[in-house]
Amino acid sequence: MGPVTIFDSTLRDGAQGTGIAFSLEDKLQAVRLLDQIGIQYVEAGNPGSNPKDAEFFHRAAKLSLKNAKLVSFGSTRRKGIRVEEDSNLAAVLAAGTPCCSLFGKCWKFHVDKVLETSYEENFRMIEESCRFLKSHGREVVFDAEHFFDGWKDDKAFAWKALQAAVRGGADIVCLCDTNGGAFPKDVEKIVKEVVAKLPVPVAVHFHEDCGMATANSILSVLAGAAQIQGTFLGFGERCGNANLVEIIPNLQVKLGLSCIPQEELLHLTQRAKELAAIANMDLPGCMPYVGENAFAHKAGMHAAGVLKSPRSFEHVDPYLVGNARRFPASEISGRAVVLEKIKEMFPSVGVDSQEARSLLQELKELESRGYQFEGADASFQLLVRKRLRPFPPFFELLYYHIYTDYSDGADRGASATVKVRVGGEIQLMAGEGNGPVNALDQALRKALEIFYPVLSQVKLTDYKVRVLDSKDATAAGVRVLITSTDGKDTFTTVGVSGDVVAASWKALEDSMEYLLLKNAAWKER
Repeated sequence: MGPVTIFDSTLRDGAQGTGIAFSLEDKLQAVRLLDQIGIQYVEAGNPGSNPKDAEFFHRAAKLSLKNAKLVSFGSTRRKGIRVEEDSNLAAVLAAGTPCCSLFGKCWKFHVDKVLETSYEENFRMIEESCRFLKSHGREVVFDAEHFFDGWKDDKAFAWKALQAAVRGGADIVCLCDTNGGAFPKDVEKIVKEVVAKLPVPVAVHFHEDCGMATANSILSVLAGAAQIQGTFLGFGERCGNANLVEIIPNLQVKLGLSCIPQEELLHLTQRAKELAAIANMDLPGCMPYVGENAFAHKAGMHAAGVLKSPRSFEHVDPYLVGNARRFPASEISGRAVVLEKIKEMFPSVGVDSQEARSLLQELKELESRGYQFEGADASFQLLVRKRLRPFPPFFELLYYHIYTDYSDGADRGASATVKVRVGGEIQLMAGEGNGPVNALDQALRKALEIFYPVLSQVKLTDYKVRVLDSKDATAAGVRVLITSTDGKDTFTTVGVSGDVVAASWKALEDSMEYLLLKNAAWKER
Protein backbone atom coordinates (compact mmCIF):
# COMPACT_ATOMS: atom_id res chain seq x y z
CA MET A 1 0.00 0.00 0.00
CA GLY A 2 1.63 3.22 -1.21
CA PRO A 3 1.37 6.89 -0.18
CA VAL A 4 -2.08 8.46 0.12
CA THR A 5 -2.61 11.81 -1.58
CA ILE A 6 -4.64 14.47 0.20
CA PHE A 7 -7.23 16.60 -1.58
CA ASP A 8 -8.25 19.57 0.57
CA SER A 9 -11.61 21.25 -0.05
CA THR A 10 -11.51 23.77 2.80
CA LEU A 11 -11.90 26.74 0.46
CA ARG A 12 -14.75 25.22 -1.53
CA ASP A 13 -16.77 22.64 0.42
CA GLY A 14 -15.54 23.96 3.76
CA ALA A 15 -16.60 27.50 2.85
CA GLN A 16 -20.19 26.21 2.72
CA GLY A 17 -20.13 25.64 6.48
CA THR A 18 -22.37 27.84 8.62
CA GLY A 19 -20.43 30.78 10.04
CA ILE A 20 -17.49 30.37 7.65
CA ALA A 21 -16.76 33.29 5.34
CA PHE A 22 -13.38 33.64 3.64
CA SER A 23 -12.28 36.93 2.15
CA LEU A 24 -10.11 36.89 -0.95
CA GLU A 25 -7.02 37.54 1.18
CA ASP A 26 -8.08 34.78 3.59
CA LYS A 27 -8.19 32.31 0.70
CA LEU A 28 -4.77 33.28 -0.59
CA GLN A 29 -3.33 32.98 2.92
CA ALA A 30 -4.96 29.57 3.36
CA VAL A 31 -3.54 28.29 0.07
CA ARG A 32 -0.03 29.26 1.15
CA LEU A 33 -0.54 27.48 4.48
CA LEU A 34 -1.95 24.29 2.91
CA ASP A 35 0.92 24.26 0.43
CA GLN A 36 3.40 24.59 3.30
CA ILE A 37 1.75 21.65 5.08
CA GLY A 38 2.36 19.52 2.00
CA ILE A 39 -1.22 19.03 0.81
CA GLN A 40 -1.10 17.78 -2.78
CA TYR A 41 -4.43 19.16 -4.09
CA VAL A 42 -6.18 22.36 -2.94
CA GLU A 43 -9.71 22.77 -4.29
CA ALA A 44 -10.18 26.50 -4.04
CA GLY A 45 -13.64 27.31 -5.38
CA ASN A 46 -16.12 27.34 -8.23
CA PRO A 47 -15.08 30.09 -10.67
CA GLY A 48 -18.45 29.88 -12.43
CA SER A 49 -20.47 30.55 -9.27
CA ASN A 50 -19.34 34.04 -8.20
CA PRO A 51 -16.95 36.86 -9.19
CA LYS A 52 -14.90 36.51 -5.97
CA ASP A 53 -13.80 32.98 -6.88
CA ALA A 54 -12.95 34.05 -10.41
CA GLU A 55 -10.81 36.90 -9.04
CA PHE A 56 -9.19 34.50 -6.57
CA PHE A 57 -7.97 32.19 -9.33
CA HIS A 58 -6.56 35.18 -11.19
CA ARG A 59 -4.58 36.18 -8.08
CA ALA A 60 -3.68 32.62 -7.10
CA ALA A 61 -2.05 31.97 -10.47
CA LYS A 62 0.79 34.24 -9.32
CA LEU A 63 1.53 32.16 -6.19
CA SER A 64 4.70 30.08 -6.16
CA LEU A 65 3.45 26.78 -4.74
CA LYS A 66 5.90 24.01 -3.88
CA ASN A 67 3.62 21.10 -3.06
CA ALA A 68 0.00 21.83 -3.95
CA LYS A 69 -1.86 21.80 -7.23
CA LEU A 70 -4.69 24.31 -7.35
CA VAL A 71 -8.04 22.80 -8.35
CA SER A 72 -11.03 24.61 -9.83
CA PHE A 73 -14.45 23.04 -9.31
CA GLY A 74 -17.54 22.80 -11.47
CA SER A 75 -20.33 20.58 -12.76
CA THR A 76 -20.74 18.59 -15.93
CA ARG A 77 -22.28 20.42 -18.88
CA ARG A 78 -25.94 21.30 -18.75
CA LYS A 79 -28.34 18.95 -20.47
CA GLY A 80 -29.10 19.48 -24.13
CA ILE A 81 -26.15 21.73 -25.02
CA ARG A 82 -22.65 21.18 -26.39
CA VAL A 83 -19.73 21.29 -23.97
CA GLU A 84 -18.21 24.17 -25.90
CA GLU A 85 -21.32 26.24 -25.15
CA ASP A 86 -21.41 25.58 -21.40
CA SER A 87 -20.48 28.73 -19.43
CA ASN A 88 -19.65 26.82 -16.24
CA LEU A 89 -17.10 24.60 -18.01
CA ALA A 90 -15.66 27.66 -19.71
CA ALA A 91 -15.16 29.30 -16.30
CA VAL A 92 -13.51 26.18 -14.89
CA LEU A 93 -11.13 26.16 -17.85
CA ALA A 94 -10.49 29.91 -17.64
CA ALA A 95 -9.38 29.53 -14.00
CA GLY A 96 -6.15 28.15 -15.44
CA THR A 97 -5.59 25.54 -12.73
CA PRO A 98 -3.57 22.40 -13.60
CA CYS A 99 -6.34 20.23 -12.17
CA CYS A 100 -10.14 20.45 -12.42
CA SER A 101 -12.72 18.74 -10.24
CA LEU A 102 -15.99 17.93 -11.98
CA PHE A 103 -19.11 16.53 -10.35
CA GLY A 104 -21.79 14.48 -12.06
CA LYS A 105 -24.85 12.47 -11.06
CA CYS A 106 -24.48 8.81 -10.06
CA TRP A 107 -27.90 8.26 -8.50
CA LYS A 108 -31.01 7.58 -10.57
CA PHE A 109 -33.09 9.56 -8.13
CA HIS A 110 -31.16 12.76 -8.90
CA VAL A 111 -31.29 12.23 -12.65
CA ASP A 112 -35.06 11.75 -12.43
CA LYS A 113 -35.93 14.47 -9.92
CA VAL A 114 -33.15 17.08 -10.19
CA LEU A 115 -31.70 16.91 -13.70
CA GLU A 116 -34.96 15.68 -15.21
CA THR A 117 -33.23 14.10 -18.19
CA SER A 118 -32.59 10.63 -19.58
CA TYR A 119 -30.03 8.27 -18.12
CA GLU A 120 -28.10 8.15 -21.40
CA GLU A 121 -27.95 11.96 -21.58
CA ASN A 122 -26.56 12.00 -18.01
CA PHE A 123 -23.79 9.58 -19.03
CA ARG A 124 -23.01 11.71 -22.11
CA MET A 125 -22.83 14.82 -19.93
CA ILE A 126 -20.21 13.11 -17.73
CA GLU A 127 -18.12 11.66 -20.55
CA GLU A 128 -18.12 14.75 -22.78
CA SER A 129 -17.32 17.13 -19.92
CA CYS A 130 -14.34 15.07 -18.76
CA ARG A 131 -13.09 14.77 -22.36
CA PHE A 132 -13.46 18.53 -22.91
CA LEU A 133 -11.24 19.40 -19.94
CA LYS A 134 -8.73 16.65 -20.79
CA SER A 135 -8.47 17.95 -24.36
CA HIS A 136 -7.26 21.24 -22.90
CA GLY A 137 -4.48 19.55 -20.95
CA ARG A 138 -6.11 19.48 -17.52
CA GLU A 139 -5.85 16.74 -14.92
CA VAL A 140 -9.44 15.71 -14.21
CA VAL A 141 -10.90 14.47 -10.94
CA PHE A 142 -14.44 13.21 -11.43
CA ASP A 143 -16.56 13.63 -8.29
CA ALA A 144 -19.15 10.86 -8.42
CA GLU A 145 -21.89 12.74 -6.56
CA HIS A 146 -24.19 10.69 -4.30
CA PHE A 147 -22.24 7.61 -5.34
CA PHE A 148 -22.87 5.43 -2.29
CA ASP A 149 -26.62 6.15 -2.30
CA GLY A 150 -26.67 5.57 -6.05
CA TRP A 151 -24.76 2.28 -5.77
CA LYS A 152 -27.16 0.91 -3.15
CA ASP A 153 -30.15 2.04 -5.22
CA ASP A 154 -28.93 0.73 -8.59
CA LYS A 155 -25.41 -0.64 -8.74
CA ALA A 156 -25.38 -0.98 -12.52
CA PHE A 157 -26.40 2.65 -13.04
CA ALA A 158 -23.74 4.01 -10.66
CA TRP A 159 -21.10 1.84 -12.34
CA LYS A 160 -22.04 3.17 -15.79
CA ALA A 161 -21.55 6.72 -14.51
CA LEU A 162 -18.00 5.86 -13.42
CA GLN A 163 -17.29 4.17 -16.76
CA ALA A 164 -18.47 7.29 -18.60
CA ALA A 165 -15.96 9.39 -16.63
CA VAL A 166 -13.13 6.96 -17.41
CA ARG A 167 -14.03 6.92 -21.13
CA GLY A 168 -13.86 10.72 -21.04
CA GLY A 169 -10.32 10.55 -19.68
CA ALA A 170 -10.81 11.22 -15.94
CA ASP A 171 -7.50 10.73 -14.13
CA ILE A 172 -9.07 10.07 -10.73
CA VAL A 173 -12.59 9.00 -9.83
CA CYS A 174 -13.83 10.15 -6.41
CA LEU A 175 -16.66 8.25 -4.72
CA CYS A 176 -18.74 10.81 -2.80
CA ASP A 177 -20.99 10.21 0.18
CA THR A 178 -22.75 13.50 -0.48
CA ASN A 179 -25.53 13.03 2.09
CA GLY A 180 -23.16 11.66 4.74
CA GLY A 181 -25.27 8.59 5.47
CA ALA A 182 -22.92 5.73 4.57
CA PHE A 183 -21.80 3.20 7.20
CA PRO A 184 -18.23 1.84 7.40
CA LYS A 185 -19.07 -1.79 6.65
CA ASP A 186 -20.85 -0.80 3.42
CA VAL A 187 -18.14 1.68 2.47
CA GLU A 188 -15.36 -0.87 2.82
CA LYS A 189 -17.16 -3.42 0.66
CA ILE A 190 -18.13 -0.94 -2.08
CA VAL A 191 -14.72 0.75 -2.30
CA LYS A 192 -12.95 -2.60 -2.50
CA GLU A 193 -15.18 -3.70 -5.38
CA VAL A 194 -14.77 -0.42 -7.30
CA VAL A 195 -10.98 -0.37 -6.84
CA ALA A 196 -10.74 -3.92 -8.19
CA LYS A 197 -12.64 -3.03 -11.38
CA LEU A 198 -11.72 0.59 -12.15
CA PRO A 199 -8.54 1.21 -14.21
CA VAL A 200 -7.81 4.61 -12.62
CA PRO A 201 -7.03 5.62 -8.99
CA VAL A 202 -10.01 5.90 -6.64
CA ALA A 203 -10.57 8.77 -4.18
CA VAL A 204 -13.27 9.12 -1.51
CA HIS A 205 -15.21 12.09 -0.10
CA PHE A 206 -17.25 11.77 3.11
CA HIS A 207 -19.43 14.01 5.26
CA GLU A 208 -20.02 13.88 9.03
CA ASP A 209 -23.81 13.57 9.12
CA CYS A 210 -23.55 10.22 10.94
CA GLY A 211 -20.26 11.02 12.66
CA MET A 212 -18.40 8.44 10.58
CA ALA A 213 -16.42 10.44 8.03
CA THR A 214 -13.02 9.67 9.56
CA ALA A 215 -13.77 5.97 9.97
CA ASN A 216 -15.13 5.76 6.42
CA SER A 217 -12.03 7.51 5.04
CA ILE A 218 -9.60 5.19 6.88
CA LEU A 219 -11.47 2.05 5.84
CA SER A 220 -11.53 3.27 2.25
CA VAL A 221 -7.74 3.56 2.21
CA LEU A 222 -7.44 0.07 3.64
CA ALA A 223 -9.79 -1.08 0.87
CA GLY A 224 -7.52 0.44 -1.79
CA ALA A 225 -8.47 4.13 -2.17
CA ALA A 226 -5.45 6.23 -3.18
CA GLN A 227 -6.75 9.68 -2.30
CA ILE A 228 -8.78 11.24 0.53
CA GLN A 229 -10.86 14.38 0.11
CA GLY A 230 -11.75 16.45 3.16
CA THR A 231 -11.32 19.81 4.84
CA PHE A 232 -8.40 20.63 7.08
CA LEU A 233 -10.45 21.32 10.21
CA GLY A 234 -13.53 19.35 9.23
CA PHE A 235 -15.89 22.25 8.73
CA GLY A 236 -18.31 22.22 5.84
CA GLU A 237 -21.98 22.09 4.96
CA ARG A 238 -24.39 20.70 7.56
CA CYS A 239 -22.31 18.65 10.03
CA GLY A 240 -19.06 19.16 8.16
CA ASN A 241 -16.63 17.18 6.02
CA ALA A 242 -14.09 14.48 6.76
CA ASN A 243 -11.54 16.11 9.06
CA LEU A 244 -8.05 15.94 7.57
CA VAL A 245 -6.27 16.76 10.85
CA GLU A 246 -7.78 13.54 12.20
CA ILE A 247 -7.27 11.47 9.06
CA ILE A 248 -3.66 12.45 8.27
CA PRO A 249 -2.15 11.38 11.64
CA ASN A 250 -4.36 8.27 11.74
CA LEU A 251 -2.90 7.20 8.40
CA GLN A 252 0.66 8.43 8.93
CA VAL A 253 1.25 7.76 12.64
CA LYS A 254 -0.97 4.75 13.21
CA LEU A 255 -0.78 2.98 9.83
CA GLY A 256 2.57 4.18 8.52
CA LEU A 257 1.09 5.52 5.27
CA SER A 258 2.74 8.71 4.06
CA CYS A 259 0.42 11.69 3.44
CA ILE A 260 2.45 14.84 4.11
CA PRO A 261 6.17 15.45 4.81
CA GLN A 262 7.16 14.03 8.19
CA GLU A 263 8.62 17.34 9.35
CA GLU A 264 5.25 19.02 8.72
CA LEU A 265 3.43 16.37 10.76
CA LEU A 266 5.47 17.60 13.72
CA HIS A 267 3.88 21.05 13.21
CA LEU A 268 0.32 19.80 12.65
CA THR A 269 -1.12 21.37 15.81
CA GLN A 270 0.35 24.78 15.03
CA ARG A 271 -0.88 24.61 11.42
CA ALA A 272 -4.38 23.76 12.68
CA LYS A 273 -4.33 26.83 14.93
CA GLU A 274 -3.15 29.00 12.03
CA LEU A 275 -5.95 27.85 9.74
CA ALA A 276 -8.51 28.30 12.52
CA ALA A 277 -7.31 31.89 12.88
CA ILE A 278 -7.71 32.48 9.13
CA ALA A 279 -11.26 31.12 9.37
CA ASN A 280 -11.90 33.32 12.44
CA MET A 281 -12.90 30.35 14.57
CA ASP A 282 -11.68 28.71 17.76
CA LEU A 283 -9.94 25.37 17.41
CA PRO A 284 -12.19 22.96 19.36
CA GLY A 285 -10.38 21.78 22.47
CA CYS A 286 -11.70 18.25 22.05
CA MET A 287 -10.46 17.83 18.45
CA PRO A 288 -8.37 14.64 18.21
CA TYR A 289 -4.59 15.04 17.94
CA VAL A 290 -4.48 18.87 17.72
CA GLY A 291 -7.04 20.07 20.30
CA GLU A 292 -5.93 21.61 23.58
CA ASN A 293 -7.57 18.73 25.45
CA ALA A 294 -6.34 15.92 23.20
CA PHE A 295 -3.57 15.09 25.67
CA ALA A 296 -5.02 16.69 28.82
CA HIS A 297 -5.20 14.54 31.96
CA LYS A 298 -7.47 15.87 34.68
CA ALA A 299 -8.28 12.80 36.76
CA GLY A 300 -5.66 12.22 39.45
CA MET A 301 -5.29 8.50 38.70
CA HIS A 302 -4.89 9.07 34.96
CA ALA A 303 -2.43 11.90 35.46
CA ALA A 304 -0.34 9.91 37.92
CA GLY A 305 -0.25 7.02 35.44
CA VAL A 306 0.89 9.27 32.59
CA LEU A 307 3.64 10.75 34.75
CA LYS A 308 4.95 7.22 35.34
CA SER A 309 4.43 5.96 31.80
CA PRO A 310 2.75 8.10 29.09
CA ARG A 311 1.52 4.99 27.25
CA SER A 312 -0.76 4.20 30.18
CA PHE A 313 -3.31 6.82 29.09
CA GLU A 314 -2.06 8.19 25.73
CA HIS A 315 -2.49 6.42 22.40
CA VAL A 316 0.38 8.35 20.75
CA ASP A 317 3.14 10.72 21.81
CA PRO A 318 1.74 14.29 21.47
CA TYR A 319 5.15 15.38 20.14
CA LEU A 320 4.48 13.46 16.90
CA VAL A 321 1.74 15.95 15.95
CA GLY A 322 3.23 19.03 17.57
CA ASN A 323 0.92 18.99 20.57
CA ALA A 324 1.77 18.88 24.27
CA ARG A 325 0.70 16.98 27.35
CA ARG A 326 -1.41 19.04 29.75
CA PHE A 327 -2.43 18.58 33.36
CA PRO A 328 -5.34 20.95 34.10
CA ALA A 329 -5.12 22.07 37.71
CA SER A 330 -8.37 21.16 39.42
CA GLU A 331 -9.77 19.75 42.60
CA ILE A 332 -9.62 16.20 41.21
CA SER A 333 -6.19 16.40 39.62
CA GLY A 334 -4.30 15.16 42.64
CA ARG A 335 -1.14 16.29 44.35
CA ALA A 336 1.18 14.69 41.78
CA VAL A 337 -0.32 16.67 38.90
CA VAL A 338 -0.08 20.02 40.64
CA LEU A 339 3.49 19.33 41.64
CA GLU A 340 4.33 18.35 38.06
CA LYS A 341 2.89 21.64 36.78
CA ILE A 342 4.94 23.53 39.39
CA LYS A 343 8.11 21.69 38.34
CA GLU A 344 7.47 22.64 34.69
CA MET A 345 8.00 26.26 35.75
CA PHE A 346 10.53 25.71 38.55
CA PRO A 347 12.39 22.40 38.11
CA SER A 348 14.45 23.01 41.25
CA VAL A 349 11.45 23.07 43.60
CA GLY A 350 11.34 19.87 45.63
CA VAL A 351 8.05 17.99 45.84
CA ASP A 352 8.31 17.86 49.63
CA SER A 353 9.64 21.38 50.12
CA GLN A 354 7.91 23.81 52.44
CA GLU A 355 7.16 26.20 49.58
CA ALA A 356 5.49 23.43 47.54
CA ARG A 357 3.38 22.32 50.53
CA SER A 358 2.34 25.90 51.25
CA LEU A 359 1.34 26.46 47.64
CA LEU A 360 -0.72 23.26 47.56
CA GLN A 361 -2.53 24.36 50.72
CA GLU A 362 -3.27 27.77 49.22
CA LEU A 363 -4.64 26.17 46.05
CA LYS A 364 -7.00 24.03 48.13
CA GLU A 365 -8.23 27.08 50.04
CA LEU A 366 -8.82 29.01 46.81
CA GLU A 367 -10.74 26.11 45.30
CA SER A 368 -12.91 25.93 48.43
CA ARG A 369 -13.82 29.59 47.78
CA GLY A 370 -14.89 28.84 44.23
CA TYR A 371 -11.71 29.21 42.21
CA GLN A 372 -11.22 26.65 39.47
CA PHE A 373 -7.89 26.65 37.67
CA GLU A 374 -8.84 24.04 35.11
CA GLY A 375 -9.01 26.05 31.89
CA ALA A 376 -7.46 29.11 33.60
CA ASP A 377 -3.82 28.16 33.37
CA ALA A 378 -2.65 31.78 33.10
CA SER A 379 -4.00 32.56 36.57
CA PHE A 380 -2.47 29.33 37.90
CA GLN A 381 0.96 30.23 36.50
CA LEU A 382 0.74 33.74 37.94
CA LEU A 383 -0.12 32.40 41.38
CA VAL A 384 2.77 29.93 41.33
CA ARG A 385 5.26 32.56 40.15
CA LYS A 386 4.12 35.12 42.72
CA ARG A 387 4.52 32.64 45.58
CA LEU A 388 7.72 30.89 44.51
CA ARG A 389 9.61 33.58 42.59
CA PRO A 390 8.05 36.97 43.39
CA PHE A 391 8.46 39.65 40.73
CA PRO A 392 8.04 43.43 40.97
CA PRO A 393 4.36 44.39 40.56
CA PHE A 394 3.58 45.87 37.15
CA PHE A 395 0.86 48.14 38.49
CA GLU A 396 -1.21 48.84 41.58
CA LEU A 397 -4.93 49.62 41.59
CA LEU A 398 -5.74 52.68 43.67
CA TYR A 399 -9.46 52.62 42.90
CA TYR A 400 -12.07 52.22 40.21
CA HIS A 401 -15.57 53.69 39.89
CA ILE A 402 -18.37 52.34 37.69
CA TYR A 403 -21.24 54.50 36.41
CA THR A 404 -24.31 53.10 34.72
CA ASP A 405 -27.45 54.72 33.36
CA TYR A 406 -30.63 52.71 32.93
CA SER A 407 -33.01 55.69 32.94
CA ASP A 408 -36.27 55.57 30.98
CA GLY A 409 -36.04 51.78 30.90
CA ALA A 410 -33.29 51.89 28.27
CA ASP A 411 -29.77 50.51 28.62
CA ARG A 412 -27.54 53.56 28.14
CA GLY A 413 -24.29 51.64 28.59
CA ALA A 414 -21.69 52.30 31.26
CA SER A 415 -18.55 54.29 31.97
CA ALA A 416 -15.66 53.66 34.33
CA THR A 417 -12.71 55.53 35.82
CA VAL A 418 -9.59 53.70 36.92
CA LYS A 419 -6.69 55.08 38.92
CA VAL A 420 -3.46 53.03 38.91
CA ARG A 421 0.10 53.50 40.11
CA VAL A 422 2.97 52.30 37.90
CA GLY A 423 6.29 52.72 39.64
CA GLY A 424 6.30 56.30 40.92
CA GLU A 425 3.67 57.56 38.47
CA ILE A 426 -0.10 57.70 38.85
CA GLN A 427 -2.52 57.54 35.95
CA LEU A 428 -6.26 58.27 35.99
CA MET A 429 -8.23 57.15 32.95
CA ALA A 430 -11.87 56.83 31.92
CA GLY A 431 -13.51 54.45 29.51
CA GLU A 432 -16.95 53.69 28.09
CA GLY A 433 -18.49 50.35 27.20
CA ASN A 434 -21.73 48.53 26.61
CA GLY A 435 -21.70 47.35 30.22
CA PRO A 436 -19.77 47.89 33.47
CA VAL A 437 -17.17 45.16 32.81
CA ASN A 438 -16.54 46.33 29.25
CA ALA A 439 -16.16 49.92 30.48
CA LEU A 440 -13.74 48.81 33.22
CA ASP A 441 -11.72 46.84 30.66
CA GLN A 442 -11.49 49.86 28.35
CA ALA A 443 -10.41 52.22 31.15
CA LEU A 444 -7.77 49.84 32.51
CA ARG A 445 -6.25 49.20 29.09
CA LYS A 446 -6.06 52.90 28.26
CA ALA A 447 -4.37 53.63 31.60
CA LEU A 448 -1.77 50.87 31.28
CA GLU A 449 -0.99 51.19 27.56
CA ILE A 450 0.73 54.51 28.35
CA PHE A 451 3.36 52.52 30.29
CA TYR A 452 3.11 49.18 28.47
CA PRO A 453 2.38 49.61 24.73
CA VAL A 454 2.47 45.82 24.31
CA LEU A 455 -1.00 45.70 25.92
CA SER A 456 -2.48 47.24 22.77
CA GLN A 457 -2.08 43.78 21.22
CA VAL A 458 -4.38 42.15 23.77
CA LYS A 459 -8.00 41.47 22.88
CA LEU A 460 -10.65 39.93 25.07
CA THR A 461 -12.22 37.07 23.11
CA ASP A 462 -14.52 35.38 25.63
CA TYR A 463 -16.21 36.21 28.93
CA LYS A 464 -18.04 33.67 31.09
CA VAL A 465 -19.83 34.06 34.40
CA ARG A 466 -20.75 31.07 36.58
CA VAL A 467 -22.96 31.37 39.66
CA LEU A 468 -21.32 29.28 42.38
CA ASP A 469 -24.30 28.55 44.62
CA SER A 470 -27.62 29.35 43.01
CA LYS A 471 -29.61 28.78 46.22
CA ASP A 472 -28.23 32.10 47.48
CA ALA A 473 -29.99 33.84 44.57
CA THR A 474 -28.68 37.36 43.93
CA ALA A 475 -26.32 37.09 46.92
CA ALA A 476 -24.49 34.13 45.34
CA GLY A 477 -20.80 34.30 44.59
CA VAL A 478 -19.67 34.18 40.96
CA ARG A 479 -16.69 32.83 39.05
CA VAL A 480 -15.59 34.85 36.02
CA LEU A 481 -13.42 33.40 33.27
CA ILE A 482 -11.87 35.77 30.73
CA THR A 483 -10.11 34.52 27.60
CA SER A 484 -7.68 36.89 25.89
CA THR A 485 -5.29 36.76 22.96
CA ASP A 486 -2.21 38.73 21.99
CA GLY A 487 -2.53 37.62 18.37
CA LYS A 488 -0.26 34.62 18.88
CA ASP A 489 -1.34 32.85 22.06
CA THR A 490 -4.68 32.52 23.80
CA PHE A 491 -4.87 32.42 27.59
CA THR A 492 -7.59 32.34 30.24
CA THR A 493 -7.71 33.93 33.68
CA VAL A 494 -10.16 33.56 36.57
CA GLY A 495 -11.61 35.72 39.31
CA VAL A 496 -14.05 34.90 42.14
CA SER A 497 -16.12 37.23 44.30
CA GLY A 498 -19.59 37.90 45.60
CA ASP A 499 -19.54 40.94 43.27
CA VAL A 500 -19.46 40.18 39.54
CA VAL A 501 -17.51 43.37 38.80
CA ALA A 502 -14.91 42.56 41.45
CA ALA A 503 -14.55 39.03 40.09
CA SER A 504 -14.20 40.47 36.60
CA TRP A 505 -11.55 42.93 37.81
CA LYS A 506 -9.47 40.07 39.25
CA ALA A 507 -9.63 38.16 35.95
CA LEU A 508 -8.81 41.33 33.98
CA GLU A 509 -5.91 42.15 36.28
CA ASP A 510 -4.50 38.64 35.84
CA SER A 511 -4.79 38.83 32.05
CA MET A 512 -2.77 42.06 31.97
CA GLU A 513 -0.16 40.77 34.41
CA TYR A 514 0.19 37.48 32.56
CA LEU A 515 0.95 39.15 29.24
CA LEU A 516 3.39 41.58 30.84
CA LEU A 517 5.16 38.73 32.60
CA LYS A 518 5.17 36.71 29.38
CA ASN A 519 6.86 39.60 27.58
CA ALA A 520 9.19 40.30 30.52
CA ALA A 521 8.17 43.96 30.27
CA TRP A 522 9.24 44.64 33.88
CA LYS A 523 12.90 44.20 32.86
CA GLU A 524 12.58 47.15 30.47
CA ARG A 525 10.99 49.60 32.93
